[in-house]
Amino acid sequence: MRSLSVRNLTRSKIPALALFEKARLAGLSSWDISLVFVGPARAKALNMSLRDKTYTPNVLSYAVGTRSGEIIICPDVAKAQAPLHGHSTHDFILSLFIHGLFHLKGMRHGTTMEKSERATLARVLGTNHRRRMSAS
Repeated sequence: MRSLSVRNLTRSKIPALALFEKARLAGLSSWDISLVFVGPARAKALNMSLRDKTYTPNVLSYAVGTRSGEIIICPDVAKAQAPLHGHSTHDFILSLFIHGLFHLKGMRHGTTMEKSERATLARVLGTNHRRRMSAS
């Protein structure tokens, strides 16, 4: 089994580490994943250097080895976007992590990826959350 390391370079409160580990095991259990929380300025600078994009992203992910990757999340952007997606900030941050995992897995945006992400988020958060998500 591989590992998950988490660094929070912000003052934002993040969801419990156990939820990220559960999501990693559901998505990429054979990978080493580094999860880093950054502020908007650093997220924007990384987006520019990694992707030549000028906006502040909610999540970035990239492979750093054969079976290792890094996922970078900006909690400030996630907090602003969470209500638009019908999630609490913590649930949306977790969904961004799952999104990053699926990109590392090689998936591209689309219906298949979205369904997989929703199913994984529901599994990680439990059955009560699954009912809430399907009702919205």
